[in-house]
Amino acid sequence: MKKRITQLFIASCAVAALGVLCFFLVQVHIDRSAKKYLYDSAADAPVCDAIMVLGALVYDSGRPSPIVADRLDYGYALYQQGKAKKILVSGDHGRKDYDEVNAMMNYLLDKGVPREDIFMDHAGFNTYDSMYRAKEIFRVESLLISTQEFHIGRAVYIARRLGLEAYGYPCEDKAIYNMEYMNARERLARVKAFLDTTIKRKPKYLGEAIPISGDGILTQG
Repeated sequence: MKKRITQLFIASCAVAALGVLCFFLVQVHIDRSAKKYLYDSAADAPVCDAIMVLGALVYDSGRPSPIVADRLDYGYALYQQGKAKKILVSGDHGRKDYDEVNAMMNYLLDKGVPREDIFMDHAGFNTYDSMYRAKEIFRVESLLISTQEFHIGRAVYIARRLGLEAYGYPCEDKAIYNMEYMNARERLARVKAFLDTTIKRKPKYLGEAIPISGDGILTQG
């Protein structure tokens, strides 16, 4: 009986150790895969079909949270530099009482971006769905992604695994974002990203194509 218990204990430890190793390897793999596609300067970034700004929390008032506002500011900087003619804002608009994408659009309109240059993805419920839909719905082939440093590696990794020519322009990580929580969440999300891109999971919603080369007003509402 003791021998049996010892064998089970050793087997359990081996499985746990393998799990930890795989977890660590996924983190390293995603970092290394994305690193060469990141740019610290808007001026140095390549010209692409679109700039993608990924959504996050917006307040009940319709004002973007600091994390979203920073992403929009960095995306706008790329737009000003002429790195893309269109901006694709992708976020959660799955309920009538919560709307990330219109908040993001209004922020860009206030900066002077023409309405026709802003495309809205109302079903960007997570990073994977946003990238999948960018390719399949908006027919994007190349894009510049604006999001924080802690998130940019995973975003670029997913996009490239789905066949997009993707580059990242990372915003600065800030203490106001609660970085301990964000980093812990991101490590787990990377494992999911690895699995999603391996099985090529389909997003919750697809739909008819709305090419990014057209008029963004068609996506607004």
